[in-house]
Amino acid sequence: MSDDGVNKSRRMILTGLTSTVSAVGVGYAAVPFVKSWEPSAKARAAGAPVSANIGAIAPGEMITVEWRGKPVYIVRRNQAELENLVEGRRYLSDPDSAQEQQPGYVTGDARAVAGHEEFVILIGLCTHLGCAPTHRPEVGAEDLGGESWLGGFFCPCHGSKFDLSGRVYAGVPAPLNLEVPPYRFESDSVIVIGEDQETA
Repeated sequence: MSDDGVNKSRRMILTGLTSTVSAVGVGYAAVPFVKSWEPSAKARAAGAPVSANIGAIAPGEMITVEWRGKPVYIVRRNQAELENLVEGRRYLSDPDSAQEQQPGYVTGDARAVAGHEEFVILIGLCTHLGCAPTHRPEVGAEDLGGESWLGGFFCPCHGSKFDLSGRVYAGVPAPLNLEVPPYRFESDSVIVIGEDQETA
């Protein structure tokens, strides 16, 4: 009878130890499994904000940077180009950007942050099938419509046209204006793409 008591106690202790060791083992095995769900360092970096030096961009010029694997066009418009944005409204499908392809702090015909209207920041992917439009700032280009072309972006894939604010022309395949990513001015010569102006 006492042997049975000893065996029962021994069995309970061994069962308890085995369960504890098993639980610890499962915990150690689960850590790498759960960690595998987290995005990699490369993926985190791909979504991180990107700084761009805009101080050296001359009026009328464009540079391209990459953010989240997408090309971002940064164009510094001259005074004539800014004036043409108002004149060219009659050729556009969505001149007031009603489709909300930009943050709320990006306003007006310039589709820019107030006080920095000369700079337009656009994701360089056509809203038709995602091709990269080319920067065509020359006014009156015959291959783009002559007098109706006041400078902008042309998508050679299917012929979509956008003005120098990225607003889509009427009667082209692209249904929406080019998207404006979130961005903020860190200084007069540096912008940060991927962070909102309002929350910075």
